[in-house]
Amino acid sequence: MAAVVARAPPMPARSSTPPPHLTLNTSTRGTPVAVPNKHIPVCSPGPVPDRGLVTPPASPPTRDSIIETSSVTFPPTKNCCEYSDDPPIFTMTAETLAEALEHMATQPLPDPDQVFPWLHGLHADNQIQLAFFTNRRKSGRKVPRCLRGLTIVKTGGNLASSKLKGAIAPDEILASGDSSFIECDPKDGFSVRNFQIQACKMATVSDIVVYGDLRTSPSDTVALAKRISKAQRQSEIRNGLPRCSFNTFMLSDTFTHVQEKFSRLVAIDSRGSMTGNVADFFYWERFEMCTMSKASEISNNVFLGPTPDPVLDPSCCDQIFDVLIEASDVAHVPDPPTLRKVRSMLEKSERRGALQLDFPSSGSIMPPSWSHTEVDGLMDMCKWIYGLANPADARRSKRKMSESDEAIELEDIKKPRKVLIHCTDGYTETSLLGIAYFMYAEGLPAHEAWVRLHRDKGRNFFAYPSDVSLLTQIQGRILQSSPKFQDSPFHIAEPRWLTRIDGSLPSRILPYMYLGNLGHANNPELLRELGITRVLSVGETVSWPDDVKEELNWPAENLMMIDRVQDNGVDPLWEEFDRCLKFIEAGKKEGGATLVHCRVGVSRSATICIAEVMNELGLSFPRAYCFVRARRLNVIIQPHLRFTYELLKWEEYQRQRRNEPPRRELEWATIAREIALMNKPYSR
Repeated sequence: MAAVVARAPPMPARSSTPPPHLTLNTSTRGTPVAVPNKHIPVCSPGPVPDRGLVTPPASPPTRDSIIETSSVTFPPTKNCCEYSDDPPIFTMTAETLAEALEHMATQPLPDPDQVFPWLHGLHADNQIQLAFFTNRRKSGRKVPRCLRGLTIVKTGGNLASSKLKGAIAPDEILASGDSSFIECDPKDGFSVRNFQIQACKMATVSDIVVYGDLRTSPSDTVALAKRISKAQRQSEIRNGLPRCSFNTFMLSDTFTHVQEKFSRLVAIDSRGSMTGNVADFFYWERFEMCTMSKASEISNNVFLGPTPDPVLDPSCCDQIFDVLIEASDVAHVPDPPTLRKVRSMLEKSERRGALQLDFPSSGSIMPPSWSHTEVDGLMDMCKWIYGLANPADARRSKRKMSESDEAIELEDIKKPRKVLIHCTDGYTETSLLGIAYFMYAEGLPAHEAWVRLHRDKGRNFFAYPSDVSLLTQIQGRILQSSPKFQDSPFHIAEPRWLTRIDGSLPSRILPYMYLGNLGHANNPELLRELGITRVLSVGETVSWPDDVKEELNWPAENLMMIDRVQDNGVDPLWEEFDRCLKFIEAGKKEGGATLVHCRVGVSRSATICIAEVMNELGLSFPRAYCFVRARRLNVIIQPHLRFTYELLKWEEYQRQRRNEPPRRELEWATIAREIALMNKPYSR
């Protein structure tokens, strides 16, 4: 399978004070701002054994060979100097730190079977978690001998400035006021997505480097290093490890020196600005969202897209729009006098820049309680936009307009104007106005406008069920007023697929690959409408009625099932990657598209889609993860810990196939920590 390598563009440097809609916060003191209307669906791992009374499925075969990760920092006296003997602390130069981090990034990760279920977090008192995992492997609670990490801790914990690559705060690993590691394994509950504990778990099997910035007192850094060294000694005793298996180091060079000589190690500089040298999940998710939903023309002179942001998309400044209509949940429907005023301002020669206008967001007009005033306002807006974008056509079609229509005075419109309908992410809040206008301007019923906007115009979006219901109910009025619709609007037959959908379409990840749920997979008429010709089922079986199978004449070889893979943190998936990707590639060569699905469309199937993006675009796992996450639209992808780890191993394999040495962009603990921070705003 050929791989087209398309490297991601470098992240531009920018101030830590971002635009209002793009807030950066990756410290433990706060969390990133949630993307509106995204949510984390429930991903059940299936029935949990009752303390071993239920016989669990057999574990996948394990690899017997254990390869211990080598390290620049062990033994500590090899490249570092001793600072104190009790507790043992060493000093390290910036040059050695850079060498150690680079060496760590090039070491192959241990096999998943060697580190799971330990990484899931097996607390001695958590009987549910233990019953589920340790019945599969009795030694699951033992610290894996194959793990050796490198953890960087900043004195004081302020990560908003002077942040080194992968740095964390002391309170992420140390118990408050104590010299011991936090007991990070959850004492209660069951989860295969404990991303929030990984930084602390890996710290217990890591050499730890402590550093401070210009505001930090050296005595504070020494005190922190002593606490950490003592915590390492306690951890070694508790886990039966030799003394000084892992060690504590203090960075002897200043942060200024690191910033000047080893800038590639700096994520956020001393002024609080992102350097662009270290991949940032939060930034890349927003970047991919804006790339995916980049402004494009849906009808003559009318565009849909994200709110213009020259930092994320410098090319947005090259598109000159006359009117910017922002869909917002705090906006009201503009009345006719407001529309007349804006139109009048457009004709003034001294006007500079685009005029701003607001309109209610998707989901704000709720059937059956919607009022005629709201629908009148939606209709007026569509006519007003059409009149600005197509003044000549609007004048010719005036016969379809009511004589009492005060929103548009066509004689005053001299030339076509460009209009952008926008919101922060380019799709969440604009779908109501976007679909309504597309119906009006192109003369299409709701279901056809919905599909064509996605399939023919290339727009990725989801529509609230309330929007679909509203537009279906009022489509007769929209089409009756449309300048393009000529037939009777009152006898339009709804397709069967429309009644079986909740508002969302499958998510287009690549032109030839969609990610969806079991409901999407069991709606073959919808799949055919979207140009999807293959279905890859990961752990869940489709059930199509026999009459539908015959009607659609779907070849059996275009359906593939990956069975015996549950979302339980135990069943491996990476052994199926090649088979799945060959199936997807076959569909691509045929000129069709493949739907990859599981039950919810966020874990097993998302893992396969990430693997294909890494294979096709040559992206690292962190960037491929953000690529797919942004395109899953209204839900948050949730590959569990083992699948995420397997994808990091898949990155090694991809580099090997390209004859490149192993080299991770970010380490496991950092990746897990960033995912946990990204998901925190959506947690219930």
